[in-house]
Amino acid sequence: MESMESPESSRGDIRDRLQTDRPHSARVWNYLLGGKDNYPVDSEVGDAILTTFPEFAAVARLQRRFLARAVRFLVQEAGIRQFLDIGTGLPTADNTHELAQRIAPESRIVYVDNDPLVLVHAEALLTSSPEGACAYVDADVRDPERILAEAAKTLDFSRPVALTMLGIVGQISDADRPADLVSALLSGLPSGSYLALSDGTDSNEALNTAVAAYNKQSANTYHLRSPEKIASYFAGLDLVEPGVVATASWRPDPDAPETDAPDVSVAGVALKK
Repeated sequence: MESMESPESSRGDIRDRLQTDRPHSARVWNYLLGGKDNYPVDSEVGDAILTTFPEFAAVARLQRRFLARAVRFLVQEAGIRQFLDIGTGLPTADNTHELAQRIAPESRIVYVDNDPLVLVHAEALLTSSPEGACAYVDADVRDPERILAEAAKTLDFSRPVALTMLGIVGQISDADRPADLVSALLSGLPSGSYLALSDGTDSNEALNTAVAAYNKQSANTYHLRSPEKIASYFAGLDLVEPGVVATASWRPDPDAPETDAPDVSVAGVALKK
């Protein structure tokens, strides 16, 4: 059913959801990546994180570079032409559609996020090549049925899809059963699809302290987990070499080695048979 809300009421709803008095994960991440789409409360928390764990900005950059390597593999080697990007975050350089369509202009991408500021800036994510397509779904990862239904309007679920989940599973509490949510999203995708996932681990005490302080102030909470727990999200899939490893170690670029961030996150790519 079409929404009956007026543009004015829709904009008012977005303003209510922005919660500019509390930090939001996408805006803090944007600040750590050097972006401008954040509020003073987000930069203050970002600075506090950096005081406790100065390498955190480097970790943010590390994950973006993993995205680039994973998309390149998926398009060039796996032949994927469709992407479902969950937990999109605020637009930056080299978003998923730019990376994919640079190699295969016919690629189709659906972005999913529920951060209101990401919604405000969604048009920047929809600059598709003429041959391909981009769409944005304002939805929560905890609602996989709605995500799949909306994504099916742009993606052809009779053909393989790459599901990308970078830094998003950590935003799901144990009570919300993150493994079940990953499984539910994958269940809607056909054989030949892939999962690309990266998340922070609980293996560094300084990072644990920084995240605990962030969780006390933020509208969102982040849940660091063991590398083994994160690897379990790939259960039933065929892992692409080198498996679930430190994010910097997943198929690093020989001419651009990852040397500026500590080993506090893991990543992997796997095939659904």
